[in-house]
Amino acid sequence: MPSLPSLTLGYVPGGTPAKWARIWAQRHPDVPLRLRTIAAADAAAEVRDGAVDVAVLRLPADTAGLAVIPLYEETTVAVVPSDHILSAADELTAADLEGEPTLIPLDDVAGWAGAPGAPVEHRPETTESAIELVAAGTGVLIVPQSLARLYHRKDLTYRPIADAPACQVALAVPEGPQSPLIEDFIGIVRGRKPGSSRAQAEPAPKRTAREKTLAKQAARAAAGKVARQPGQAKRGRR
Repeated sequence: MPSLPSLTLGYVPGGTPAKWARIWAQRHPDVPLRLRTIAAADAAAEVRDGAVDVAVLRLPADTAGLAVIPLYEETTVAVVPSDHILSAADELTAADLEGEPTLIPLDDVAGWAGAPGAPVEHRPETTESAIELVAAGTGVLIVPQSLARLYHRKDLTYRPIADAPACQVALAVPEGPQSPLIEDFIGIVRGRKPGSSRAQAEPAPKRTAREKTLAKQAARAAAGKVARQPGQAKRGRR
């Protein structure tokens, strides 16, 4: 007996696929969307290997063999103890972090080349374990804002870093022609309405200068006709 159709969406920690899953359930009640959390380092490979059909991942990543659709950018933040001196500011700069002990986990996804701070020699295995070390006062952790929220603790806080590079989040699918289900999911992610085609989702082409001039002339002519209603024609000289 053939298996029923379904779609598997992988997403890295901090990803928020709930809205898309809700829309998918409304449009495809008979086709389950299976959600699966995947490690950031494995996300691209999971799509290439077919373990998931599509994946929400962070860039940069090895996306060879994949088609990548940029989704949004995340603010980069510094996670610090709630009583840390840096918590007094609403926003930080790279200069504020100079000399601060900084934790860089092995699964680091901030990808900030030349990030400020003094890297701590010990590199925790995961971002989650690095959070524990921040709470212990070992150092500051630089992460995308969604991870700071995901691992939030009462004894920690985070502050945006104004001049830090943003963290790019993207949707990855296999290269080449897509199945109808993957095309439908891409449409949901891009905000297409039900039943709309890819062509309908494309922006209208820009008008040429001549087309704009003709449109203005037509608008002026129409306005003149409205202003000169029957019975309001100019009287001739006596």
